[in-house]
Amino acid sequence: MSACNFTHTTFVLIGIPGLEEAHFWIGFPLLSMYAVAVFGNCIVVFIVRVERSLHVPMYLFLCMLAVIDLALSTATMPKILALFWFDSREITFDACMTQMFFIHALSAIESTILLAMAFDRYIAICHPLRHAAVLKNRVTAQIGMVAVARGSLFFIPLPLLIKRLAFCQSNVLSHSYCVHQDVMKLAYADTLPNVVYGLTAILVVMGVDALFISLSYFLILRTVLQLPSKSERAKAFGTCVSHIGVVLAFYVPLIGLSVVHRFGNSLDPTVHVLMGDVYLLLPPVINPIIYGVKTKQIRTRALAVFKISCDKDFPAVGGR
Repeated sequence: MSACNFTHTTFVLIGIPGLEEAHFWIGFPLLSMYAVAVFGNCIVVFIVRVERSLHVPMYLFLCMLAVIDLALSTATMPKILALFWFDSREITFDACMTQMFFIHALSAIESTILLAMAFDRYIAICHPLRHAAVLKNRVTAQIGMVAVARGSLFFIPLPLLIKRLAFCQSNVLSHSYCVHQDVMKLAYADTLPNVVYGLTAILVVMGVDALFISLSYFLILRTVLQLPSKSERAKAFGTCVSHIGVVLAFYVPLIGLSVVHRFGNSLDPTVHVLMGDVYLLLPPVINPIIYGVKTKQIRTRALAVFKISCDKDFPAVGGR
């Protein structure tokens, strides 16, 4: 390999290949998704904060999940919208590294919170008498801090590993944002340390979390099937439906994107872009919808907030 005499200081993001002329109009659905994510997750945080009856582990973890989704959306969507609306394709090296860290770290934190929520459901269903003693609010807060520390420590080496590489060939990424696998492929150097550490971090964090989430639901399912009546089984498992939906919304796009990065070199570039956008945009949008629809307390409180807002905007006109 010949010497690299210079290295790029910027990267070029792409929108949807073949649909460049429609980028301006595609930006509006993306803005709508961002608005739904911000509004929905802010509503969840507000309701959990003001409703004291929701100050229990299940909803405190949900509040953490909403904050993570807000941070993840805000770390990526402004630049994506600038790309689609103003053709602002370039991103500086340092900005790309910062965005990369937040995407990977926040995803790892979200994975840890999903594991904590699975553990909460396991204790609540399999050991209900011990639930209050095991998962106190103080313990819930400590789990949240461990999740932040775990995600940050495991993924802060990624931008440091990228910074040691030289980029003197193409600087065009295959996504609308920066992720480690995508940037690494452009390097004009040995990327084996990046491949090994990146894969190890994914397996140790997301892989282990997915394994223990699956184990938790295996034990939950075994306990539920032992309940005497059909109504009790339906009620017990019904408390897990929202969490299962959120887990699938997180892990299915993650697995799909990982498969595309590892084995999809021959696929159309549009597939890479769409899989990446689904992975990034789907969970923040769908999580508050799932919990808003399936959780009575949140749904009732949200409707009350809307009713109060409508009453203020459109006061009833009564007779004198």
